[in-house]
Amino acid sequence: MGKPTGFIEFGRELPKKRDVEVRRTDYKEIEPIGNETQSKQQAARCMDCGIPFCHNGCPLGNIIPEFNDAVYEGNWEYAYQILSSTNNFPEFTGRICPAPCEASCVLGINKPPVAIEFIEKSIIETAYEKGYVKPRIPSKRTGKHVAVIGSGPAGLAAAAQLNYAGHWVTVFERADQIGGLLRYGIPDFKLEKTVVARRVAVMEAEGVTFKTNEHVGVTVKSEELMRDFDAIVLAIGSTEPRSITIPGWQAYLGKGVHPAMEFLSQQNKRVSNIERVVDHRGEKYGNGELLATDKHVVVIGGGDTGSDCVGTSNRHKAATITQVEVMPAPKYDDKNEPFYKVRDEKTPWPLWPLTKRTSTSHEEGCERFWAIAVQEFVGDGEKLTHLRIADITGERTLEDGRKAPITENERLIPCDLALIAAGFVHPQQSLLEQFGVETDIRKNIKAAENSYATSVEKVFAAGDCRRGQSLVVWAISEGREAARKVDEFLMGESLLEAKEIGMFNPAFAHA
Repeated sequence: MGKPTGFIEFGRELPKKRDVEVRRTDYKEIEPIGNETQSKQQAARCMDCGIPFCHNGCPLGNIIPEFNDAVYEGNWEYAYQILSSTNNFPEFTGRICPAPCEASCVLGINKPPVAIEFIEKSIIETAYEKGYVKPRIPSKRTGKHVAVIGSGPAGLAAAAQLNYAGHWVTVFERADQIGGLLRYGIPDFKLEKTVVARRVAVMEAEGVTFKTNEHVGVTVKSEELMRDFDAIVLAIGSTEPRSITIPGWQAYLGKGVHPAMEFLSQQNKRVSNIERVVDHRGEKYGNGELLATDKHVVVIGGGDTGSDCVGTSNRHKAATITQVEVMPAPKYDDKNEPFYKVRDEKTPWPLWPLTKRTSTSHEEGCERFWAIAVQEFVGDGEKLTHLRIADITGERTLEDGRKAPITENERLIPCDLALIAAGFVHPQQSLLEQFGVETDIRKNIKAAENSYATSVEKVFAAGDCRRGQSLVVWAISEGREAARKVDEFLMGESLLEAKEIGMFNPAFAHA
């Protein structure tokens, strides 16, 4: 619980972000790690709440009060042991997780919640610094071989857990670097790629084999994997972008209209000085180099991916940046306000609050508009020049029962570069057809949560390709749970921990 009176003595305080004018000139992480004194003080705010709702708020079931107490006591090694018992990659979640645990913090009912994400990041960075993060090599191998397809957070988590259980694990990744969207999606100013490479190096030392530029279904056939491996885990993410059926879309696709991930993955390669041969899906670029420099950029979509496009465009020195969202603006704005002051009545504590969120990218400069209908992409025949938009004031019912927006104030706005950040709908279908797995109504892989098994013997699924587009913390949780089910399938039982079970020593798995 930290210090009994800590929540009274100390307020919520995070390390100061790097100055806007400085950080817009580079791609280094915006938020510093913080020092030991800050971490201990924030951990001291964890109160003796009786029932820690933060456990329920965290998809991984992180044992939060216990690691807070260890940090307050200065026992960093024990804090790391507790944290890593439920979370394989706290260096990722400590940077890019929206922290649903904080929204469920009991202190957050009437005060700013405990800074759980900051403490988590402090623990793992201290663990690396002090040498607590060491390869966890299983004491005995089972002789079983497992293929994991996809190296995003779900695939990496499944691979790590299955390796701890003693199986030989090979991860297949179609891109030229390991990490999935951690590597070729999330900008470096939120997650520097040295952080991903550092963890991959640990996993390689533990015995996990990584194969890049291996596009399953193209360079390696599913039949080969079914023949050579005892089990297969599909962790291929949700990579098919939501289509935008707007007049002018096809005419200017590649001529000013581009998917957000094409824009973001190119920039990640620039930062890492990697030749831009393929995009985040392993496919060759067909539209040349994308830069927002001196352009009027419009980001279509108000989520995290859209925010990442805003931050990247700022660093490119775009002429103007506008972000539009089809949904109406939330009632409350979270800017400089704790959750308890801005909760909508529809999302009371301990639910995730519905608020208008201002990201670090928005702080750097961007015009934001809500309830906007993009009606047409307009150009000169060769390239995009404008967008036709209108305000959404309501909706009407069409003769066939479908809903259509009621709009007014139609207008043209300048736009040289339109970035589509409208989300993803489902995994790549051609790969699923290769394995013959069934899909659900949303075209995600059909695999029950209590087994993670697909309709095909010895083929399992985890992450966004199963549950749909979601958070990194959910992907890690899915990978861990799927690994446990694969282990049970291979061995008849599993000593890998379920989410509700506490600490576990992987050295004892199948020993």
